[in-house]
Amino acid sequence: MGKRDGCLAARYQSLTTEKMYHTKFTLMNKLKGSQLLLLLFTTTTLFAQSTDIVINREAAAILPKVIEWRRYLHQYPELSNREVQTSKYIAEYLTSLGLEVQTGVAKTGVVALLKGGKPGPVVALRADMDALPVLERSKLAYASTVKGEYLGEEVPVMHACGHDSHMAILLGAATVLSSMKKDIPGTVKFIFQPAEEGAPGNEEGGAQLMVKEGVLENPKVEAIFGLHISSQTEIGKILYKSGAEMAAADWFSIKVKGKGSHGSQPWAGVDPIVVSAQIIEGLQTIVSRQENLTTAPVVITVGKINGGVRNNIISEEAIMEGTIRTLDSAMQPEVHEKMRRMATKIAEASGATAEVTIVTKTLVTYNDPALTGMMAPSFDKAAGKENVHIMNWMTGAEDFSYYGAKIPSLFFFLGGMPAGQDPDTAAPHHTPDFYIDDSKLDVGVKAFCHLVFDYAKLTK
Repeated sequence: MGKRDGCLAARYQSLTTEKMYHTKFTLMNKLKGSQLLLLLFTTTTLFAQSTDIVINREAAAILPKVIEWRRYLHQYPELSNREVQTSKYIAEYLTSLGLEVQTGVAKTGVVALLKGGKPGPVVALRADMDALPVLERSKLAYASTVKGEYLGEEVPVMHACGHDSHMAILLGAATVLSSMKKDIPGTVKFIFQPAEEGAPGNEEGGAQLMVKEGVLENPKVEAIFGLHISSQTEIGKILYKSGAEMAAADWFSIKVKGKGSHGSQPWAGVDPIVVSAQIIEGLQTIVSRQENLTTAPVVITVGKINGGVRNNIISEEAIMEGTIRTLDSAMQPEVHEKMRRMATKIAEASGATAEVTIVTKTLVTYNDPALTGMMAPSFDKAAGKENVHIMNWMTGAEDFSYYGAKIPSLFFFLGGMPAGQDPDTAAPHHTPDFYIDDSKLDVGVKAFCHLVFDYAKLTK
């Protein structure tokens, strides 16, 4: 490189990537060959660095607003498929950002589209919206006092799983990315999904209905990212796992039909409660003796059993209900078949019958290994490498799995437990004392924004 060209290169590198693009273009025209390739590489590196800086700066700046959104949404929760005011609140703000907003998706869902200033992929970011029929016990100024209706009964309503945080984080990401619109390569689809906790009764809802209604199409989404706050993980930390991360969840019901009799003459009847007890024990042998637990864990829980009306009457039937959790997609149908066989054969051996009904609620939440490996550095940018950890798989479930069944997906966890607290003392999700420290929700905003830019950069 000659002295003149060296001076031009030095001038080129000294310019920031946020200003004076015309001057840079002029200087580029005066350089040739390997000199130009070197400078193009330098420009790309500088631009990536400056984008990272802008994301982190803007996410930190909007944190107070993210906290405000989260606390408002916490104070006014709504149950699954009933997120009417929540949907309106979100849609109005997204519209104010100039995004293309669609409402009424999968009943009360909101989808917004941000078209970047450069060509690139379509990626989706998802947050869930619904709350739970739980009575909040906290004394927070923004604690919920809302009542709702669940299966015909009036119930208290609380964001006892952190979906208020998810919505606030995604609103923050939409704000930051909108401010960087001209630099975004491709399109971002923001998905605010209802009924993650499960639609009431026989209603459709949640991610499965959103996919059915085409949320991953028009434009077609290449990859989707989602997060979940964790009340037992310290604030500022990110946890994730490649491959199977969360379990498939199935609900089951077993109706045992026997023969009624007087409680003093059990030999004259067939006791469905005794048969049910034998079935419950048998089901546990599927876990302990019939499934290879070195492949993946299995859980079968009977959470409810009803039978009989009086202490001296042997009833004609008993019904038990519960949940199945599997972390391997091949094991899921195996367990179903073994449960049917176990229940029906035990009942038959006692002269009773058993009807087994199994309904799949979620699939295995599976993080695409290639996508996960490629995007892991984005978490380091958002939280700092020392705050990013690989997690163990868990038997909790997420209907985010329905997106991952269609396209590559990545789901991660963000800490919400106050710094220094013992996780064993932190209230679990779905409980009246559930609590989130929202002082570092900007880490989630940063993670979403870095994922958008890094995915476009790494797949072009």
